[in-house]
Formats: sequence, C-alpha cells, structure tokens
Amino acid sequence: MRAVVYRGPREVTVEQVPDPEIQQPTDAIVRITTTNICGSDLHMYEGRTNVEDGKILGHENMGIVEEVGSAVGRIKAGDRVSVPFNIGCGACVNCESGWTSYCLRTNPVEGMDGAAYGYASMGPYDGGQAEFLRVPYADFNLLELPPGDEHENDFTMLSDIFPTGWHGTELAGQRPGDTVAVFGAGPVGLMAAHSAMLRGAAEVLVVDKEPDRLALAGKIGARPVDFAKGDPAQQIMDATGGRGADCGVEAVGYQAHDPAGEEHPELVLDKLVESVRSTGGIGVVGVYLPQDPGAVTEQAQQGRIPFEYGTFFSKGQHMGTGQCPVKRYNRHLRDLIIAGRATPSFLVSHELGLDQAAEGYERFDNRENGWTKVLLRP
Repeated sequence: MRAVVYRGPREVTVEQVPDPEIQQPTDAIVRITTTNICGSDLHMYEGRTNVEDGKILGHENMGIVEEVGSAVGRIKAGDRVSVPFNIGCGACVNCESGWTSYCLRTNPVEGMDGAAYGYASMGPYDGGQAEFLRVPYADFNLLELPPGDEHENDFTMLSDIFPTGWHGTELAGQRPGDTVAVFGAGPVGLMAAHSAMLRGAAEVLVVDKEPDRLALAGKIGARPVDFAKGDPAQQIMDATGGRGADCGVEAVGYQAHDPAGEEHPELVLDKLVESVRSTGGIGVVGVYLPQDPGAVTEQAQQGRIPFEYGTFFSKGQHMGTGQCPVKRYNRHLRDLIIAGRATPSFLVSHELGLDQAAEGYERFDNRENGWTKVLLRP
C-alpha cells in the first residue's frame, strides 16, 4: 500500500510499504477514506520530537472496515468507522475510568502511558496516512458511523481535534454563560471555540496573529483578538470590563511564538493566567513534552516551562492538562453532527490526494494563508 513516511526534519515521502495484517484476534483492518494532517504532526515534521525514521504518520483517521479478527464481535466488515487517535485496551484501570488517553497496557515505551497511531513515543503503531490501518482492540476502540459518505468532512474531525477542543473546555470547567478565552486559532483552538459555543458560552474570545485564522473565528461567532495589535491579555481584560474571562483554553503548546516570530514556550500559559479571572479554570490541550532538545532555553530543553505560577496560585485558578480521551466524547459529538448542531467541517481548507501529502505538510507548516485544515484522500 501507499503510506506517508517520515524521513527526517521537513521530509515526508509517499512510499510503498507492506499492507497491515491481523496480528491479534481483537484487531481490525480499516480502509482509510479520509485522514488528516494534524497540527501536532508538525512537531514531528519540524524535527522537534524523537520520532524515528521510517514511521508511518497519521493519527486522525476514518474509513471502512475491511477485515476483523476472530475475537471481534461488535464491529464487522463494511462498517464505516471513526478511529480515535488513542489506542485503549478497554480493561486497565485508566480505560475503565474513561481515560483511554492514558491506557496502561498499549504503550511499551518506558515512562509513557497512552498510545496512539503514527506518533513519537506513543508506541510501535503505524499511522493512518495510508491506504489501510491496523486497529488493535477494535470492538473497544472503533466508533460506528452512519453508512454512506454523508458528513465525511465533519466525521473526520471525531478522531482527534473536535473531541480535543471539547476536552479543553471540559478541563477549563466551562459552564453555560461563561466568557471563554481560547489562545490559538489553529484547528484545535477553533474546535475549542466551536465547542464552547455549543456548551452555552456567553462569549468566546479567540487569540491569534494570523489574519485568515482570526477571520475564521469571527465567521463562527467568536470575537477575534489579534495578538499582533497588542497584549492579548490586556485586550481580553478591556473586552470584559476588567474582570477577565471566566475560563480559558491553551491550544498552542510548547512552540508558542510572539508576533515577531520569537519562540517563548511559557507565553500562552502566562497570558492565560493574566486574562482569566480569579478562581477561573484553564484547560491545556496544546502539546508539551518532557524533553525538547530544539527549545530556545536550557530549562525548556529539559521540559521545564517556568510560567507565572505565583500569580496562578494567588488568583486561586485551577488547571487541567493532557491528551484528550476521545471515547469519552466522540459518540455525543457524532450525534451533534448528525443532528446538524455541530459542523466541524467549517475548518477544512484543502482536500488532497495521498500523493500530495508532502506538499500539504510543507504548506500547512509554513502557515500559508488559507491553509487551515488539510484532509488527505488515499
């Protein structure tokens, strides 16, 4: 089959690789119909992780089941499915308590709980930027979708970014009527804004410096806050009469940049502490790593991100962090899509063939105007 393979910093190629096979009775093979390039894939693409040469990339996947193992009973060949990026066993204490993002059994990497497809340090699993994908524990992991091709561009967001955006608002403790500040108008930040409005926010303020992304935030009913025009925390304080947002979502991560392009890994955390009111919540779904050899400071290279913790403490704020447990949310979000309430496909800017993956990565990584969310069709 054809697959997108990592070959070094800013180098991905489409290569012929062996087809996946059933390895365990609980496996399924899915023929991929849509797979996405995720913003977190760019950390690997840029050489800012320890992803190995030859890794098949892709953790945002959906498609049609081609084959199932002998122990698979719920899922059958021909089913249209969404594949959560988390690989959960379904039986460990974390999976049983709803934290499939921290499965204790699926990742053999020492010191790392939780597994995923095609991602650095998340286990030996191939990704789905390919024609086919092996899915372990298929009965537990796969989400069934209505047959046909309706809502394809909406449903493809269910594997990661829509649940992750929702998770950010959940970690922040958002309640109906809250004013929500979202830092980052990339795909996850825009999904957090969409989620906040679905959850009954009175107002959503979205911070970024890219005009096309800010315009998209405005189109879905959020208030754009242009980082390039001044301190975003002060803009949020001014917009809320000096009170601050009730809660906030960090959707940027460890490669945060100021308007001049200088990297400051603590930048967004500091600005959220400043712009969220006392006792408010902060949900962090932007990626941070235990080590980042490419970071701009020695502390950050060791995964130590100093931020305004004293102010955070004195304001009595609370913070939730970590990768999204997709299965906790994806059924409900699927049904919101079917009902016409949620339309995450507003993000989609480009739909490319798999053979165009290298171009998609390069242009998305360059933050070219209008390259918001790239879908690949194998």
